[in-house]
Amino acid sequence: MSLPEDLSRFTTLVDIIARLRAPDGCPWDRKQTHASLRENLLEECYEVLGALDEGDSDELCEELGDLLMQVVLHAQIAAEAGEFELGDVLTGINTKLVHRHPHIFGSKKVKDAEEVALNWEELKREERGDTSLLASAPKQMPALGYSQEIQRRVAQVGFDWENIDGVIDKLTEEVGELKQADNQEQKAQEFGDLLFTLANIARRMGIDSEAALRGANRKFYRRFTYMEEVCRKRGLNLGDLSFGEQNALWEEAKEAERGG
Repeated sequence: MSLPEDLSRFTTLVDIIARLRAPDGCPWDRKQTHASLRENLLEECYEVLGALDEGDSDELCEELGDLLMQVVLHAQIAAEAGEFELGDVLTGINTKLVHRHPHIFGSKKVKDAEEVALNWEELKREERGDTSLLASAPKQMPALGYSQEIQRRVAQVGFDWENIDGVIDKLTEEVGELKQADNQEQKAQEFGDLLFTLANIARRMGIDSEAALRGANRKFYRRFTYMEEVCRKRGLNLGDLSFGEQNALWEEAKEAERGG
């Protein structure tokens, strides 16, 4: 097979994936299934998130390509099994976008983005019929993100605290219940309730809890690796230091991060 000529076309990607899956194609690609690619798909999604968090547009461009490859590969596998075609995927999403944007493709008028969001939810309710409001929230999402999503959905129908003070009071209550838990099962349950409440506070404050925790993780990573590097330069073994000495290094890392 000759090399693809125009690498900027979507159809070129489709043709490449089909060639890789052909009987005389790539052994690795040919053996993949929807199930075997689950971890790959998840990994690519996280790498896109990483590029977004870092604000690296070049990395984002590359990672979006990797994610798009996963979409086309799943569509190719489905087509081979007679499940659906790539065209069905495109028809489905295009139909959904047109239906949920009547202010663009119809005569409906909206005044701002908030009204667009409310209309979007109303259209989703119509599509859902009698299905639960929470049914379409992917249970495979990271737990914090899922928690925030289901709380956002129920808030759309008014099941929400009147103001954030009520949620803060609930947080204090949950901390007290965690302290009072007297066995491991109760501690785990109360800790889950505490995280659930924290996710609700984040939602009320317009904070993405998953992104906030990823940011905290990156900050911890930077500071701890600074501590390790300092120890290497000073001929110290980090594990031999007392907690007080380690904490002093932590404060040094914080100061260095601030440019002090």
